[in-house]
Amino acid sequence: MTLPAAAFALLAAATIATAPTPVAAQKLDLSTITCKDFFEGSKDRLDFVIAWMLGYYTGEDDPPVLDFDKLKDRAGKLGAYCAANPTLGLITAADKVME
Repeated sequence: MTLPAAAFALLAAATIATAPTPVAAQKLDLSTITCKDFFEGSKDRLDFVIAWMLGYYTGEDDPPVLDFDKLKDRAGKLGAYCAANPTLGLITAADKVME
């Protein structure tokens, strides 16, 4: 392992080891959440999940690039679709607009 890689690994391990332990549950089953429930949740969680969804719906052969314009566009489309269909499951809605 090269020195920069070793330093990065050490820094990552130290960051994880010293991170505060959150009180809330650490699992979120997106298949059980409706659009309404999701968008009524915390903004931090909403942002994190939408960023995760962008990665989930990105093709395996696509470059490893986080496109913030695309993220904003897909979040807007998901929000509009969910506003029109609040009782729809979040994953069902995401399947319609994220791909």
